[in-house]
Amino acid sequence: MNDAAPATTPDGPWLIVGLGNPGPSYAANRHNVGFMVADLLAERLGGGFRSHRASRAMVLEGRLGPPGGGGPRVVLAKPMSFMNVSGGPVGALCSFYRVPPDRLVVVHDELDIGYGVLRLKRGGGDNGHNGLKSITSTLGKDYFRVRFGVGRPPGRMEVAAFVLRDFSAVERKDLDYHVDRAADAAAALVTEGLERAQSQYNG
Repeated sequence: MNDAAPATTPDGPWLIVGLGNPGPSYAANRHNVGFMVADLLAERLGGGFRSHRASRAMVLEGRLGPPGGGGPRVVLAKPMSFMNVSGGPVGALCSFYRVPPDRLVVVHDELDIGYGVLRLKRGGGDNGHNGLKSITSTLGKDYFRVRFGVGRPPGRMEVAAFVLRDFSAVERKDLDYHVDRAADAAAALVTEGLERAQSQYNG
């Protein structure tokens, strides 16, 4: 494996990061929906993630759009640190691939919007999300987010317990649909720009 840094080019890559926690015990958690979206995008690119030793992340490089269509260069990534220290791997990836904040897209779970609802934005606060908090402390806040709604915890359930539980049986019935739509939204943000992607997917 060669982790030599790529040469800088005018057509630099986009970095799409799906947030989650590593390991099978977390795989189906609400907090891991960013990983689910990244996995689907990787499937669409027809490749598999590989370990990127310089950043403690799994990465896949490719181009969005139809095969052979010369779409934008992208690096898909899943940090292999735990959520609350995601900023280290994401910062290392941005440095390695020379990705500025305006080419970084972070896909994450969002408590303050309903299950399956998407909101695309650039910048803003972290809303108590530890993964975003860590990335912002490393890179500043001027990056793109694909916010995947998981809703608020019921009753008096603690937020941490809620996001570290698997999606409910009812939610799982159409989870694939919502993950597919979030992957479409991330791709549209890169290929069509924020405003057009927002008009299609913010709901």
